[in-house]
Amino acid sequence: MAKLGKRTRAAREAFAGKSLVTVEEAVALIKANATSKFDETIDIAMNLGVDTRHADQMVRGVVGLPNGTGKAMRVAVFARGPKADEAKAAGADVVGAEDLMEAVQGGNLDFDRCIATPDMMPIVGRLGKILGPRNLMPNPKVGTVTMDVKAAVEAAKGGEVQFKAEKGGVVHAGVGKASFDEAKLVENIRAFVAAVSKAKPSGAKGAYMKKIALSSTMGPGVTVDIDNAAAE
Repeated sequence: MAKLGKRTRAAREAFAGKSLVTVEEAVALIKANATSKFDETIDIAMNLGVDTRHADQMVRGVVGLPNGTGKAMRVAVFARGPKADEAKAAGADVVGAEDLMEAVQGGNLDFDRCIATPDMMPIVGRLGKILGPRNLMPNPKVGTVTMDVKAAVEAAKGGEVQFKAEKGGVVHAGVGKASFDEAKLVENIRAFVAAVSKAKPSGAKGAYMKKIALSSTMGPGVTVDIDNAAAE
């Protein structure tokens, strides 16, 4: 077994015996041990009581974090004419139609969010096998297939987070940076948990939220008391 570094050992010792803590306690612990040279992302992972193989148990949605994510989002928009101009004016990083499709097919995926006007979907649909696995496929349910590209681009740039339950019913996302104030991280985390709670599908049976854990990019995880995390 590889020898653990001093920083890793110290973090694990700090986290030892800590579980089902409040969101405030978890954030304080994680921030204190996020000592990498870069600004670590604070991640949330939620284990849900759903089986994503069934359509009526799929969990998917979007939430605007009150304090943003701290990440500079690169946004691609499939649009033509005035809507393409609108996207560029709103701050989209990449805008195009067939040319953008060809760039994506060629492996150019230098963006974090993909938005499309409805008339572009026949083109975007050809990219399903590329965009789908990366959770980049535009979808009207989360507001990324829309004629209001200005609002969609601004929302993405302003800290909007999409979430989707993966295999095993796990939802995860970045909810801020270690440099954020504790209160802002707590507010973001509770906003995210509330959004996932509201997205509970009709087919979910039994306990919906089974486990919530928080961690930083390079640090250990700590489980959070679900009732506390879900408190308004």
